[in-house]
Amino acid sequence: MSLMEAAGLVRRWQAEGRAYEVEVERLSIAPGSRVALTGPSGVGKSTLLDLLALALAPERAGCFTLSAGGEMVDLAALWHAGRREALAALRARFIGYVPQTGGLLPYLTVEGNIALTQRLSGRPDAAWLRELARRLDIAELLPRKPESLSVGQRQRVAIARALAHRPALVLADEPTASVDPTRAGIILDLLVEAGAAAGSALVIASHDIASLAGRMDLTLTPTIETGEGGTRAVFRSC
Repeated sequence: MSLMEAAGLVRRWQAEGRAYEVEVERLSIAPGSRVALTGPSGVGKSTLLDLLALALAPERAGCFTLSAGGEMVDLAALWHAGRREALAALRARFIGYVPQTGGLLPYLTVEGNIALTQRLSGRPDAAWLRELARRLDIAELLPRKPESLSVGQRQRVAIARALAHRPALVLADEPTASVDPTRAGIILDLLVEAGAAAGSALVIASHDIASLAGRMDLTLTPTIETGEGGTRAVFRSC
């Protein structure tokens, strides 16, 4: 059984007088699998991640489901009914997110930031939090505030936070965009290893195809269609 299924998933928006559209023809994310979203900047990878994160409403969805916690949820029906609280509850319980910038709360310590997803999902687990910190080599940083961390350290804290509540699905948006190639490989390996330890499926959006080589099970690349009316990006598995 797939963890998440999407088919005919469409999001449209306007920017600077042009129309943009992102469509997923079909995507099936298996439990524990690793999926790459590739392509240059501006092709809709972040938009697709927001759709998968249940943070952005699709204009159309032929099929959009989440199977976790022993049940299958019709996400398209929840969006159609405007049940945003139910979608937010699913997101807090089953999804972890690593944004490009790390997105850490400046007034919380590193430990407080990591524990946040556990608190929101009702899954406190101090032992797992410290195990993640050990795996990601940030155990000594737990008492510190984000302002004192390097870019790479913040990224590792964001990874730990995304995995702390053992989500079924982890989404990472350009997790290596601000680091050198050597550090990029280390971060990706840590993300894959820690995700496997948590039993999470992993979806990574990145323009750096080379760094993802050998680490992913499936790749989605967009076909870009540009016309007078706007730009359309269609993601197909390959």
